Amino acid sequence: MARIQVPCVMGFYDDAHDLLDVTERARTVEKFENLDAYTPYPIHGMEDALGLKRSWVSTAARFALLGGWGLGFLFQTWTSAVDWPINIGGKPFVSWPAWIPVTFEFGVLVAAFTNLLCMFYACDLYPRPKTVVLSKRITNDRMVLVIPTKGEEQEKRAVDFLTANKALKIKIIDGFDKEKQRLIFRAAPVVGEVA
Repeated sequence: MARIQVPCVMGFYDDAHDLLDVTERARTVEKFENLDAYTPYPIHGMEDALGLKRSWVSTAARFALLGGWGLGFLFQTWTSAVDWPINIGGKPFVSWPAWIPVTFEFGVLVAAFTNLLCMFYACDLYPRPKTVVLSKRITNDRMVLVIPTKGEEQEKRAVDFLTANKALKIKIIDGFDKEKQRLIFRAAPVVGEVA
């Protein structure tokens, strides 16, 4: 489900370079905040154009990796030197060079599961009864820039900006109907072909 702030104005584009340029201008020149873009494929540089910060998920995965290494080493030390100490061939109870592969693999395992759970949390992913679709063509050949607005003046400014930057179509979303699980659209000026 698309997580958009309502009310907002959506501008449709069919070229990734156009969307990238318009997004950069909307954030830096027009000073629109909390922009979002929906595309059928990743666009290199879109994170910078939207002004997104680096995610905290990679930091959480790094700490989980270090914790997994520590837990893996501690578990092997406990099993061979404390819980069941057996001297085989004169080898020391804490023979750490033999434990490096298991320690590494346990760290990777813990980091991978932490990364997965953190991504679910950060992206707010959970099962939903119905998916809200902004437009069926977004997954095909259209790209959308979403500009959240506060008040009619900012909405008019956003519509004028998208019109000046040759958006193929402009849609205004007024709200969300929870009963019918769908977005409430309002007519916007017709600019180009139907998206």
